[in-house]
Amino acid sequence: MLVPLLLLWPISIAITYLVAKSIANQPFDRELDDRVQVLAQQVKEISGKVVTRLPNSARDILRADDLDYVYFQVLGPHDEYVDGDRDLPAPVDEEKPPAWTVQFRDDLMRNSEVRVAYTYVDLRKTQSGQEAAGEPRLALVQVGETLDKRAQLANQIIKGVILPELIILPVALALVWFALSRGLSPLVELQQRIRARRPDDLSPIESGQVPEEISPLVRSLNEMLGRLSQSIQMQKRFIADAAHQMKTPLAGMRMQSELALRQTSWDEIHRSLEQLSKSSESATRLVNQLLALARAENQTPNATPLVPLELCELVRNVVQEWVPTSFKQQIDLGFEQPGYPVMVLANPTMLRELINNLVDNALRYTPAAGSVTVRVRADEEARHALLEIEDTGPGIPAADRAHVFERFYRILGSNVEGSGLGLAIVREIAQQHEAEVDIFNSPRSRDPRFPGCLMRVTLDMQQRPAFIEDIG
Repeated sequence: MLVPLLLLWPISIAITYLVAKSIANQPFDRELDDRVQVLAQQVKEISGKVVTRLPNSARDILRADDLDYVYFQVLGPHDEYVDGDRDLPAPVDEEKPPAWTVQFRDDLMRNSEVRVAYTYVDLRKTQSGQEAAGEPRLALVQVGETLDKRAQLANQIIKGVILPELIILPVALALVWFALSRGLSPLVELQQRIRARRPDDLSPIESGQVPEEISPLVRSLNEMLGRLSQSIQMQKRFIADAAHQMKTPLAGMRMQSELALRQTSWDEIHRSLEQLSKSSESATRLVNQLLALARAENQTPNATPLVPLELCELVRNVVQEWVPTSFKQQIDLGFEQPGYPVMVLANPTMLRELINNLVDNALRYTPAAGSVTVRVRADEEARHALLEIEDTGPGIPAADRAHVFERFYRILGSNVEGSGLGLAIVREIAQQHEAEVDIFNSPRSRDPRFPGCLMRVTLDMQQRPAFIEDIG
């Protein structure tokens, strides 16, 4: 946790050294600048010969220094030696800077590091600006000194900065460690409390004893635990209800099989086997619907993303699959669609399951000689796609409409075989598609005994029909 702070310390020392070295160079560079300019003013060309008018006393002053060695050198226009130290290295500039401009560089002199200030003197003119005719004639003037004074000043600056850091940093680390330990102690305590819980303990975490800073975290955890507990309770109820519902067909199958084993007449055996087949079919349908409901409840958009699809084509294909069943039950099964495509965003597999359950439910409750109409259309604003299944059955009483979407709910007095899962599956799939499911009486029914039922599923459309665009 504190390792980054420890890593910053050597970086801080390196930066301090560079800054100290730069600060130490500034006053001594100004002194070198003055020296090289004074020396440059003494360089003249007399009768074609470059000379320096520098008395011995001035030379002694130029070289005077208590700590460092000072070197100087003057070279003529053709790099010929004029005065000073012969072994002072010349600059390696590819292009010479303008005359009278002082430049600085670091170099080596007699195996020692030196700081050198140099400039070029134009022998055609003086520093006052008077210029004589002819080609430029540049003489090199440079003054260098060793770095003892600079190193001494830089070390003093570094000591003045680093020594306080050696005292302050451990104290700062201790304070940071103490503050972090106190600040994180509620989280550590919360971690220990969560680890000590039993796997089946989903009760809310007590938020009264936690600091205000982590109260939002505890509230979010409690909300998640609440949702998780609710989901687990729903799964437990689902398993219990499924086990209870499976008892009836399984008990019937066992009874019919035992009865068939006791029969001696082939006709009686045949009737028992027919009943056994019906019980098996009922159990198979119940298991399939349980699996469909489980898939619908556990469906997530990320697992199976919704895709654009044409609703009319999907519904038409589903209705065609139910035609043989409608013939067998003597029910007129019809399909109506508009003259334009109706595009929706849906999961094809789940939406097909929804349509199958609605058509199956309508065919089961519609008596013989009745009719079931499946209809696809758009609303007046062409913003929603409407899937309608209308039948001429007994309808759903208003008091039961809020409950028919619950698992295993059966309307009292209904003699129709079923599991009570079909509309629960429809509700779950509709919620996955952010769709609405509404129940009405059939507006076309004229028989008070059979008011009929109109199931309407409303989905968002993906695009407006072309003919509506033309009208607009």
